[in-house]
Amino acid sequence: MIIGVLNQKGGVGKTTLSVNLAANLARNGFRVLLIDADPQGSALDWAAARQGEPLMSVVGLPRPSIHKEIAQLSQGYDHVVIDGPPRVTDLARSAIMASDVVLIPVQPSPYDIWAADEVIKLIEEARIYKDTLKVAFVVNRKIANTAIGRDVGEALAAYPVPTLAASVTQRVVFAEAAARGLSVHEVDASGSAAAEIEAVVAELMELAR
Repeated sequence: MIIGVLNQKGGVGKTTLSVNLAANLARNGFRVLLIDADPQGSALDWAAARQGEPLMSVVGLPRPSIHKEIAQLSQGYDHVVIDGPPRVTDLARSAIMASDVVLIPVQPSPYDIWAADEVIKLIEEARIYKDTLKVAFVVNRKIANTAIGRDVGEALAAYPVPTLAASVTQRVVFAEAAARGLSVHEVDASGSAAAEIEAVVAELMELAR
């Protein structure tokens, strides 16, 4: 499965989600490739901060030819996670065309919900050429026990894309893990953050069937 994690709005926690989804798949015994398609190179920075054995392969590919190169790149891997660019560009289009499933992380804020319109338009364009493409929103960096956190699913229902039941709450452990090049599972395998990532992965696997 090739999972593209994309949203044209920056600051939605796209790289944190990409890294932890990929790490969770690797932890479950899959051979995983994480492609950093963001010119900022945040996933590569995460990998560079790590000491010891890598969890998975991480490569930088911030160019609009991912969809042409993905067949060769993905050889020998069970799953590929693409950390997409933060703007609507040819690079984003290429990442979408390379993907089997596109996951759109959205923070529970009106601005993020409005901004999702741009990436939805890109996906609708891509589906003309790739009608098997699966897409879902995931609520990310959710603030616990807030009205907007509870209402975001309702707001996203205006789009023709489902929202995963699983969501990811904003927690300090994500930043602590990233600073050391670790996944949240490696910092606290039995913690709430790890459980939330596991729930997102389980739903993604169902969606991809």
